[in-house]
Amino acid sequence: MYQLPFEVPEMTYAEALAHVRGALRFGIEPLLETVEDMLAELGDPDLAFKCVQVAGTNGKTSTSRYTAAILAGEGLSVALYTSPELVSYTERMEVGGRPVTEAAFAHGVAAARVAGERVNARRAAAGERPYDVTEFDTLTVAAMVLFAEAGVDVAVLECGLGGRWDATSAAKSITSVAVTGIGLDHMRILGDTLEEIAGEKAAIIKPGRSCVLGAGTAEPASVERVFLDRAREAGVEPVRPGFEITKLPHRLGAPLELTVTTPRATYAELAALKPAYQAQNIACAVALAEGYLGRALDADALFTSVVQCPTPGRFQLLRPEPPLLIDACHNPQSVEAFLSAVDAVCPERSERPVLLAAVLADKDVEGIVGLLAGAFPRVAVTQTSSPRALAAEELGRSFAEHGAEVVGTYPTVEAAASALCGESCVACGSITLAGELAGLFT
Repeated sequence: MYQLPFEVPEMTYAEALAHVRGALRFGIEPLLETVEDMLAELGDPDLAFKCVQVAGTNGKTSTSRYTAAILAGEGLSVALYTSPELVSYTERMEVGGRPVTEAAFAHGVAAARVAGERVNARRAAAGERPYDVTEFDTLTVAAMVLFAEAGVDVAVLECGLGGRWDATSAAKSITSVAVTGIGLDHMRILGDTLEEIAGEKAAIIKPGRSCVLGAGTAEPASVERVFLDRAREAGVEPVRPGFEITKLPHRLGAPLELTVTTPRATYAELAALKPAYQAQNIACAVALAEGYLGRALDADALFTSVVQCPTPGRFQLLRPEPPLLIDACHNPQSVEAFLSAVDAVCPERSERPVLLAAVLADKDVEGIVGLLAGAFPRVAVTQTSSPRALAAEELGRSFAEHGAEVVGTYPTVEAAASALCGESCVACGSITLAGELAGLFT
């Protein structure tokens, strides 16, 4: 069993949050060496278990969750690392299907902090520039420590963004990878074109790793070429799982039924209490789990794992009466997927509930608003507590310019929830909106 190689002072959860929130969001330059050296300082906790890594613009959180559930259904002890959280930072790290405790989270952050301080002290003594230890660096190292101490068999790691320089790529025990799809997101960091972004995500395909390419990597042809060229260079034969939706959910709570086909097996009559857009994520997870195990899956266990897998913030019903539905879609591609699910359960626009929207200013606001404005008869706007939030007044003007009937502008999510408490409501546009509403109603 892994043990820390040195004493780590105790830290409270509040102190851990303060340390994490005080860290840089991004470093001055992308470096894997920061996390690599911190892990080495801690005695390589990432070597205590195997890792599966998931990248992609959309769908990577759901794919990660399904992969973890499927592997657990095969009898493995599984950890899961995702981001961002909906309500609590502890949600980012799960062991055995449950978020770690606040005490465990604080312990992991304390270990990461000490490791960073020791590494930078040594660099300073050698006349080298100290590393910029970011929030994601800290959380990734903390997760590795907690997973190693828990003695898990495998950890499913969701990339924060990109792939080449993502902190999760510092893990030395990654055996299987997947890329769910490509869209224009985080362009300031990853590049201005789909092909550049694909190149950053394709970097996780390396010799000796099994590789799954999700449906979203197949178009356009120039993007697919990036992945296939990378796989060829790495000597890897990528798997493209097939899926067929055999029954669409026609209302909230109705099952999605599908068949998934991989080179190893065909799994018929799978069911999920989710909208149609989850089909490709389930297929990707099935193939990824197969690649990790090196064999076909137990069909009965797979059915149970898929149907019981939670996907918080993804087409999630927070309140049954009057209905309050949240979705964490936050770019045009995910909004299109969300609206396809809305079309399935409520095809008539005039019968749809009020839309509550909030968007982050560094996202494709025009693209998001342009899709949502015509999909709902009435729109209310708000802004989250994120420092990146677009002002509610500005968002309201954008919706009005796109022809939407804006029926309310609220300075906070709590104010919006209070004002709309007696109405049926659909809320989307940012992960932070989904998270703040989940915090109010769960």
